[in-house]
Amino acid sequence: MSEVRHALLRRDALSAAREALYHLDVLVSGQLQSAAALPAGDAGPVELLEEFVFQALQERGGAQLTAVQELQLLETLCGYFQEQSKEAVRQVVFSALFAPQGNKADESRMALLGKLVSVAVAVCRVPVLECVASWLQRTPAVYCVKLARALVDDYCSLGPGSVQTLQHIFSASPRFCCQFITAVAMLYDLSSDDLIPSPDLLEMVVSWIFEDPRLILITFLNTPIVTSPPIGFLELTPLCGLICWCVKAPLAYKRQKPPPSNGAFGGKMDLLDSFDRDCHLLYSKLHLSILQVLMLLQGHLTEKNLYGRLGLVTGEQMASLVEDVRLLSDKLNPLHAAKEIELALDRLAQVMQVAMASGVLLWTRENLRTVCSGLPHNNLLQLVISGPVQPSAHAALPPGFYPPIHTPPLGYPAHATHPVQAFMPGIAFPYRPIR
Repeated sequence: MSEVRHALLRRDALSAAREALYHLDVLVSGQLQSAAALPAGDAGPVELLEEFVFQALQERGGAQLTAVQELQLLETLCGYFQEQSKEAVRQVVFSALFAPQGNKADESRMALLGKLVSVAVAVCRVPVLECVASWLQRTPAVYCVKLARALVDDYCSLGPGSVQTLQHIFSASPRFCCQFITAVAMLYDLSSDDLIPSPDLLEMVVSWIFEDPRLILITFLNTPIVTSPPIGFLELTPLCGLICWCVKAPLAYKRQKPPPSNGAFGGKMDLLDSFDRDCHLLYSKLHLSILQVLMLLQGHLTEKNLYGRLGLVTGEQMASLVEDVRLLSDKLNPLHAAKEIELALDRLAQVMQVAMASGVLLWTRENLRTVCSGLPHNNLLQLVISGPVQPSAHAALPPGFYPPIHTPPLGYPAHATHPVQAFMPGIAFPYRPIR
């Protein structure tokens, strides 16, 4: 690689970056064609990429890429992945370009990746988005969250209407959308007011999932699964993060809402109330979609022979959610937040009941009683914890005896001890109409 490096040093920054990408493509294609892996000790291609794509080394005497050159480089990368017909080559080259190496170049690498994905979304470059979906699946979550934040900043914060561009990607690359939702749900955990998803982001995610709830199962259904993902990586589904959204949203928005005033800010408060109503409707739709997905998962877990063996929502995650709900409920004034607390606990109870029934949450009722013991009282939650009521056998009563509050079935003989009133037509019935 030394002669290649010397040749690249004589070029300008943009052409050197293009040439480095070309050499990487030739190397990867040759290795894959010969069914051989890249040499483990050969850091040459990675070093070339870091030097000529992600860094503008001062020793070259040149400055960093200008904005125009950077845009041209992004266009080159998009064009390369679009034109490369071999999926395996695309994936290996993308991984070589953007897999974190734990060095100083990672910052430049992530910055360029964020811009590349934004451009790919804008011009709908599906091969790039598919590579990003694979990258999100095998990259530590801390980098995935950074990429998700960059996309949210570009399409949900810059200006009105820009979110529509990102929303249309749903039909082009559902796999990318699934991974993006997983990263976004991990990023915005509603632990503070800054980590509440924006209305545009919330509406986009809910519209995707409400249109097809199976969207959030794409990674799970298309991934060979032996055990749970390693710690520090994205989950197989965004279920846990989305459940947190639905359960914690009523309490988080109540915490965010300013205290009532003497009427000086009446117009602003009305606007906030209308704003909150729209968001809460979206969370209700999302909650319904999650329940539908949980019911679908029992069949999918059985097909994969994972029913009762793999909990897509772990006990630790659910226990953490319960603790968050308890802390939020304690911080809010129960007198002013009774409806919000009840709604949060109702959603929590529904999710836990359906998740346990479908094998998504591998808990027993003893686990429920232990973990939920510190929560405020909620009728639905108590029913879920108690389980279905089984009729107890009454040894003192004869078989077939119905208590007076029940109506015996038709044709059932009257009990011997029940008095029978004979019909006597000669006696007038003392009936007096009400006037």
